Amino acid sequence: MNSKIRMYTIWGAIFTIFAGSGLHFLFDALGGWHPVALIVAVNESTWEHLKLAFWPAFFFAILEYYMYGKTVKNFCVAKALLFIIPPIIIVGLFYGYTAIIEDNFILDILIFVIAVIFGYIINYKIMISQRDFSSWNWLSYIIIIAILFKFSLFTFFPPHLFLFKDPVGGGYGITK
Repeated sequence: MNSKIRMYTIWGAIFTIFAGSGLHFLFDALGGWHPVALIVAVNESTWEHLKLAFWPAFFFAILEYYMYGKTVKNFCVAKALLFIIPPIIIVGLFYGYTAIIEDNFILDILIFVIAVIFGYIINYKIMISQRDFSSWNWLSYIIIIAILFKFSLFTFFPPHLFLFKDPVGGGYGITK
């Protein structure tokens, strides 16, 4: 089972990196089509970039659940951590380096890749762990539902906070 989980972890990370990168440009490519706004970046705010790590991982997790997740006792806990860790890393590293030097496109991509890979490594370690974290499943469900709710709500009704402000256009949420 561990080799199957390892294989899906590797493919999940690759899928998330490439699909997330593609989702960055999809809103503009589709002419600002609002129904797709839920899962793609609608502007250049940090918040919108966090969706690029979440949605591909979430959709891949659904596939994993049906392929083997029902039999892995720590599946839900591992996925909740996968959905939390990359955004924390992205926000921390992005605002950390931009406090020191100017924003750099290459560093932004590197941070995204590092965050996704680190998230999937933790996801893998939790899933293959001999420890039983299933007593935390209730919290994992709450976290996953809260993340789904917030990404859905804040796409269309973003708070006027720095994390949600588009540094290019100066607006919040869908401005087109």
